[in-house]
Amino acid sequence: MERLQKILSTCGICSRRAAEKMIDDGRVTVNGEVAHLGQSADIDNDIITVDGKLIAQPKKTYIMLNKPRGFITTSSDEKGRRCVVDLIDLPTRVYPVGRLDYNSEGLLILTNDGALTQQLTHPSHEIGKQYIVTVKGDVDEALTALRLPFVLDGRETIPAQAQVLRETAEGGTLSITIYEGRNRQIRRMCEMSGLEVVRLKRVAIGKLEMSGLRAGEWRHLTDKEVAYLKGLKR
Repeated sequence: MERLQKILSTCGICSRRAAEKMIDDGRVTVNGEVAHLGQSADIDNDIITVDGKLIAQPKKTYIMLNKPRGFITTSSDEKGRRCVVDLIDLPTRVYPVGRLDYNSEGLLILTNDGALTQQLTHPSHEIGKQYIVTVKGDVDEALTALRLPFVLDGRETIPAQAQVLRETAEGGTLSITIYEGRNRQIRRMCEMSGLEVVRLKRVAIGKLEMSGLRAGEWRHLTDKEVAYLKGLKR
C-alpha cells in the first residue's frame, strides 16, 4: 500500500504536490469511489483512475547516471538548485537510490523499483561502494586511521577498505570502499584523519562499475546488471 499522491507521481502523471490537488479536487477515484487526501492504495490490486482514465503501473526502469558536481540527489529542491532527475529525459519518473552530496560526483542509480531501492539502501545489506578520493595532506599517515572504525553520530562505522593510488607533494589519490551510507561519511572520515577532500567520485557499487559515461550522461542498466543488483548481498 502506498499513498495515492506517490502512486500518481511514480506513474508519471504529475508531481506529488500536483497529485494532492487532483485528489482534493475529486479527480481521482479508487475502486469507483472518489479518493481523499491521505488515502493509500495498492496499484496492483486497486482500480485507480484520474479524470476517468485508468492508470497503469509503469514499467520498471533502471538508470545509471554519472552525476556531476553541482547537482543535488533529490527529485526537486525548494531552493531552486539543480537536481539529478533534471539530467534524465524519460516519460517515467525515476528516483535516486541513496545519495551523493552536492559537491560529489560519479555513479548513481535511479529507478522506480521501490523494492530494489529498499534493498540497496537498507543498512543490514552492507553493500560496498568504492570512491576515488583526491585529498590534501599526509596520505600515508592517514591510511591506518581510515581503515579503522570511526564514531559518527554516536555510532561506530563498519571498517572501510582504503589504499593509496597515487601520492603527490600536496597529498594524493585514495581508493576508499565503505559499507554504509552515513551522511557525508567519507568527507568526515578524511577530515578526522587529517585530510582535506578536493574531489570525491563514486566509481562502483559492489561489482557494478561506471565506465564510458561522461559527467551528466546516463544509460539504462542491462538485464544482467539489474539481476546482479537484485541479488546483491555482502
